[in-house]
Amino acid sequence: MGIPIRSGTVRKQNEAMRLTIATFVGVVFGFFLGVSFPTLALTRMNLPSSLLPSIDLAYVDDNYSKISTKSLWDAWASFRSNRSMYNKVHNLNDTKIWVPTNPRGAEKLPPGIVESQSDFYLHRLWGTPHQDLSIKPKYLVTFTAGLDQKDNIDAAIKKFSENFTIVLFHYDGLASDWDKFEWSKRAIHISARKQTKWWYAKRFLHPDIVAPYDYIFIWDEDLGVEHFDAEEYLKMVRKHGLEISQPGIDPSSSYTWQMTRKRDGGEVHKEAKEKNDWCSDQHLPPCAGFVEIMAPVFSRDAWRCVWHMIQNDLVHGWGLDFVLRKCVEPPHEKIGVVDTQWVVHQSIPSLGNQGQVEWGRAPWEGVRERCHKEWTMFQERMADAERDYFQARGVIPLNSTGR
Repeated sequence: MGIPIRSGTVRKQNEAMRLTIATFVGVVFGFFLGVSFPTLALTRMNLPSSLLPSIDLAYVDDNYSKISTKSLWDAWASFRSNRSMYNKVHNLNDTKIWVPTNPRGAEKLPPGIVESQSDFYLHRLWGTPHQDLSIKPKYLVTFTAGLDQKDNIDAAIKKFSENFTIVLFHYDGLASDWDKFEWSKRAIHISARKQTKWWYAKRFLHPDIVAPYDYIFIWDEDLGVEHFDAEEYLKMVRKHGLEISQPGIDPSSSYTWQMTRKRDGGEVHKEAKEKNDWCSDQHLPPCAGFVEIMAPVFSRDAWRCVWHMIQNDLVHGWGLDFVLRKCVEPPHEKIGVVDTQWVVHQSIPSLGNQGQVEWGRAPWEGVRERCHKEWTMFQERMADAERDYFQARGVIPLNSTGR
């Protein structure tokens, strides 16, 4: 009685095997039968609509009738090729990569794929990347501005050619209201309410982001530019080897230091006689190696150094102008003021008015008080950092501070 039972079991297994093989053969046959037809014209098939209640047959016919058998075979070949490439890459990944010279965090990547720098170039959403840019700007200009100064900024930007990438930092949050200007369409707009240009510069002008630009202009919004041309300015900068510079300030407008005042009869000046014995050494700020922070222009290399001195919490930048000299050598030759291209400082306290009324004081008063506090704090931090550095090396510097 045991033999018939085993015989029945074997028969069931054979039937299951035949069913599996038949199913597989049917799937393969169906695939090759399907790809052998050039089109799939479901609209020509007389099927009851109840059988295909959710399929738009016209859409299927319009969109798939143009797919040829060759296209389907090409797609299949591409799939197999990509699968092969995937397997090769997967096998390569079994070999660990470690490149200590790569940027921090990218050591596991092959150097050929690492992009450590970027830019502000605008790209299209279509076409091919290498055709996106008709011109690659060589310079960068930034303005920190509010909408109240739109006409002033419009006049200023017209002094900068297409060789400049334009970045506007909006401290009033009204970035979209600049669309009336044609140049605004090619500008980069970054908005954060009640923030200063040095807050923006620290966060959006990292040296690896602005690396493609030979020179970086970081300007205020209240500058009159009737006597200024950016391209001519840079000719003077190159001619006189300036790494950090600014245009001269019209003597009839507001200025603080003799060094930044425009002079007649020359192209550039690099030193000045300051009042009240400000300078213990004529090669030190503010008598030399000095420009103000209202309209500075930095070479790429100088900016890489200066950016690292900007403190995250000291947003006004006061005191920074006194230590710019630490980023170039020799500073009294590499820092200067261009006299042939000058600006008017209009002294419009628009950002100051973004302050807050406290204890009956006007908004600008609290802002100005913060500026003075930051200047003192920055000087202390720089002095402490230098002292710690030299003490760690057993060195006593003769003069390690700007003043």
